[in-house]
Amino acid sequence: QVELAESGGASVQEGGSLRLSCAASGDTYSKYCMGWFRQTPGKEREEVARIGPVGGSTLYADAVKGRFTISRDDAGNALYLQMNSLKPEDTAMYYCQARRPLTGRYCPPYGYTYSGQGTQVTVSS
Repeated sequence: QVELAESGGASVQEGGSLRLSCAASGDTYSKYCMGWFRQTPGKEREEVARIGPVGGSTLYADAVKGRFTISRDDAGNALYLQMNSLKPEDTAMYYCQARRPLTGRYCPPYGYTYSGQGTQVTVSS
């Protein structure tokens, strides 16, 4: 299994930028599908972005397309989320999550059972 720890959350003004980081340890990180998810009180956790193993393809939620970029450093066992043009509706607890891929390198939008403790992002207008 893989252990995950997020960092980089902060309070910023609307239009600002943040870079979230996730440090992975344990199992071979490069084998895993990785994703960033976010959650606000009273709402279900939602997927923000996803990246496949070994520099695989990326996918973004419509709400963040063009503003957020997910990337991974397999040599450094790290995952990143660059967030630009932040909006108040981006305010949430952000989680780094992982799962093993299905056949080949396919990463489905569910089953990300490994999760960190989260890092809070607050965007004020």
